[in-house]
Amino acid sequence: MSDINQIQISSDPVQARYDKLKILRDMGIDPFKITTSDRDAVCADISASFEEYENKTVCIAGRVMSKRVKGKVAFMDIHDKSGKVQVFAKRDDLGEDEYALLKRWDVGDIVEVKGFVFRTQTGEISVHAEAVRLLTKSLLPLPEKFHGLTDTDTRYRQRYVDLIMNSEVKDTFIKRSKIISAIRRYLDAQGFMEVETPMLVANAGGAAARPFETHFNALDEDLRLRISLELYLKRLIVGGLERVYEIGRVFRNEGLDTRHNPEFTLMELYQAYTDYHGMMDLTENLYRYVANEVLGTTTIVYNGVEMDLGKPFERITMVDAVKKYTGVDFSEITTLEQARAVADEKGVEYEPHHKRGDILNLFFEQFVEEHLIQPTFLMDHPVEISPLTKRKPDNPDYVERFEFFMNGWEMANAYSELNDPIDQRERFKAQEELLAQGDEEANRTDEDFLNALEIGMPPTGGIGFGIDRMCMLLTDSPAIRDVLLFPTMKSLDK
Repeated sequence: MSDINQIQISSDPVQARYDKLKILRDMGIDPFKITTSDRDAVCADISASFEEYENKTVCIAGRVMSKRVKGKVAFMDIHDKSGKVQVFAKRDDLGEDEYALLKRWDVGDIVEVKGFVFRTQTGEISVHAEAVRLLTKSLLPLPEKFHGLTDTDTRYRQRYVDLIMNSEVKDTFIKRSKIISAIRRYLDAQGFMEVETPMLVANAGGAAARPFETHFNALDEDLRLRISLELYLKRLIVGGLERVYEIGRVFRNEGLDTRHNPEFTLMELYQAYTDYHGMMDLTENLYRYVANEVLGTTTIVYNGVEMDLGKPFERITMVDAVKKYTGVDFSEITTLEQARAVADEKGVEYEPHHKRGDILNLFFEQFVEEHLIQPTFLMDHPVEISPLTKRKPDNPDYVERFEFFMNGWEMANAYSELNDPIDQRERFKAQEELLAQGDEEANRTDEDFLNALEIGMPPTGGIGFGIDRMCMLLTDSPAIRDVLLFPTMKSLDK
């Protein structure tokens, strides 16, 4: 077997790896037939607890990320999920044949190493190899380490390579997992029940968004992918499950940008016998809990801007926020004509079907949203843009709703839920009129949901959290694609 060093290998880096695999198979060694490993330790533990592992025999497994051969001695860095550790290998310990095979290993190969833990003369914690085994042959070279994988398009398309080459990317997705786990722990401790509701629906409602459409052959019916979790969760409140939540994918047929992906993760929860003020309290406590659990602090920094989750979150109405940043007081604007006139004066573009409340919201989006950097609850929206929300008893032109903002982004949307089936039918009727005028984001009437409301839904508070944006803030990630393992990309063949 020692003659392996004399076998010719192609100069082409990809073909060379195929050549090495063929040589191994000709020798009766096929790494792809190995089904398991005897691994009993991970790299980070060895480095972090050297005193515990010193001189003990361990078995590690991972990917070769660097290899240096100096005659009868070889050094390798082996990476696993936890981190990395150096492997020290000598020909005299492994034997000439095994050492010859090890010398043919490539960066990217997945290997198993058994040996004892020690410190080298330079003080580096290492595993002194006593037996080695190739578990998987990597047939494509990894990106050159010095330059790494930096092209963002390639990183998103080949996330598996991105995770291998960029440790900070792996850390981001580990944090994302911890964020979602922390949300579940908090809500479970508050007596909420996690449920699952349909993704394929006849009527995609609960949000202003254009749905994806498909056809179900078995029933010969057109269906849509859900745009929200809301209407099914409210049915469960009607059924007596008083605190429910769901963390799941929703789908909206809209554009792509740094904060939008057509499929994204939404968390919605509904709690009977509370209102939007109860949802504000829950939001403050949840965000503080998650930040502490994942980051160990309630002060976060995003793109160099510090945001403090430890202080009470600001609460301001939409009318007061628009007045604060534009000087325009919509409490004194009572007609559509007045709203259009002030919009024309301020350069706010609106569409013919927009009503007074829509124009107020356009003012907010154009002049206010970017200023809401610190945690802020933007409250009391106009009824025209809130078809599923309970009206304010003292001012029925507005509803008991808030949007939670940080960094100028909408992070959550919450209501005192509308439980009046008569009012709800009128709201749906208004949405149908918008649909007829060409508004593809308007809701369709959901007769079964109205039937549930007629059965009777208690006073309820509800909220929807954008999980991806939450992950962006808590991981200091510049774009939503950086917190989605496999973001939507245009096909390369188009």
